[in-house]
Amino acid sequence: MQKTKYEELINAFSPDIVNEQFIGNLESGINVCVEICDRYANTDKIALRYELVDGTCGELSFNELKKRSAQFANYLKFQGIGKGDRVACLLPRTPELLITILGTLRAGAVYQPLFTAFGCDAIEYRLSQAKTKLIVTNSDQWSKLVNIQNLPKTLLVANSNDPCAAQADALFNQAQSNQSEHFEPVLIGKDDPFLQMFTSGTTGKSKGVTVPAKGLIPFWIYMTYAIELRPEDRYWNVADPGWAYGLYYAVVGPLLLGCTTHFNEQSFTADNTFKFLQDYRITNLAAAPTAYRLLMAHEDQCAQYDINLRVASSAGEPLNPEVITWVKRLLSCSVRDHYGQTETGMTSANFHALEHNERTASMGYPLPGYRLVALDSELNEVGPGEIGELAVDTEASPQFFFQGYTWEEKNPFKGKYYLTGDIVICNGDGSHSYTGRDDDIIASAGYRIGPVDVESTLLEHPAVNESAVIGKPDKKRGNIIKAYVVIKPEYEIGSLLIEELQQFVRQHLSAHAFPREIEFLDELPKTSSGKLQRFLLRKRAADEATQ
Repeated sequence: MQKTKYEELINAFSPDIVNEQFIGNLESGINVCVEICDRYANTDKIALRYELVDGTCGELSFNELKKRSAQFANYLKFQGIGKGDRVACLLPRTPELLITILGTLRAGAVYQPLFTAFGCDAIEYRLSQAKTKLIVTNSDQWSKLVNIQNLPKTLLVANSNDPCAAQADALFNQAQSNQSEHFEPVLIGKDDPFLQMFTSGTTGKSKGVTVPAKGLIPFWIYMTYAIELRPEDRYWNVADPGWAYGLYYAVVGPLLLGCTTHFNEQSFTADNTFKFLQDYRITNLAAAPTAYRLLMAHEDQCAQYDINLRVASSAGEPLNPEVITWVKRLLSCSVRDHYGQTETGMTSANFHALEHNERTASMGYPLPGYRLVALDSELNEVGPGEIGELAVDTEASPQFFFQGYTWEEKNPFKGKYYLTGDIVICNGDGSHSYTGRDDDIIASAGYRIGPVDVESTLLEHPAVNESAVIGKPDKKRGNIIKAYVVIKPEYEIGSLLIEELQQFVRQHLSAHAFPREIEFLDELPKTSSGKLQRFLLRKRAADEATQ
């Protein structure tokens, strides 16, 4: 198949290509559930194939999801929840998760994802900040909600004989069983939000990010040209829908194109992943580099499975050449690196569907509708071969949808530029190559983790006087979280305390953000004015990693 040249698409692209496919109209009103579900419901298309942790398999058609989402929307209406209200979901990758998303969007409400590895404090902050009206969860997660102040209404995925059932406001299936399978979709405007996200920061708590309806256009662009999702593809995005890449491009993106998405509730292991790729005949795969590196480390298992991938994509952190070569050799397909943020969605890619020069260790070229540049400290655009901070020229980027942090926690704009905080090399051909961050965000196993969140949680433990958290280079995860801790004199330093602190962070913050290494210091390095010199700790950890 002859591919379109990148330059030709950029010159010819118009958002009308996408707009014309929508049932609604971004200018006069649109419903996201209609666009990602209803318009395919008059066919026998399957929207979701899933495998639960107990091995149970199943599928849901677009038509079935249209009915189930209407029942959920009717339940929301009965609870007084409607346009603009936040509905949170703390569930693993199960059918109920997708029903909750679609029903929320049908009602014109705003869907708020919660990662199942979050601890109670992280959950409470997000619910409080968003003034969430309802949270959907299951009995495995229920204990995290017990002590939350001002807990919103709860909807529990469980049977009536479950020990937690009596504590919840309602049970998921019972609450919807008597609801009508018809619900008139509520229209929202192009700038109205349909997703409420949170992103990590280097100061203070996580920042709120809303995704407006007009974000559907760049979602479609990314899935079509970068992922190259075809109607006949069997697509699996490994990313968890509790985070942006999983929600944007494992749920909204593929359904927007009328394609089947896949959920695997089981924990990520090499054996389980190879088996899932084989059993569901996956042809189009998306995952973080950490996932590919884990598969590489268990290469001996690959020969046991019949895997027939057509293309693979990577996002979340830079993709190193070793992984690219391995995927080509063992999985017989190309893997392309893509770049984006929670705030912006994907903005740059090495496109599967387009012809362009391929540059090793590059984040690729801007998506149609975006202009990306690298800026020096004076906000001047740098030339080829020079290093600068990656920025979006908002005046020349009609598909840029980020409107600023929800509660104005920070201003990331300088004049016409949105500053990403990522440092890149300008390649001179429109592409850029990632070199690092200009702040202290830690990229670990595809997640971006704010060190202040981890430090603040450690400080809540009675044994901790001071803490500093950095990313330590790691071959498998890119980085691991390392904490340097100053302990109060009455506590005894040792392996038991390390384990206790790690468990404390898991419980209160998140299971993905706990420090895998903890080192005790008499004092933290600081300037004469008392400012933490985190860069000295980063250097110390980097030196350790090379020994």
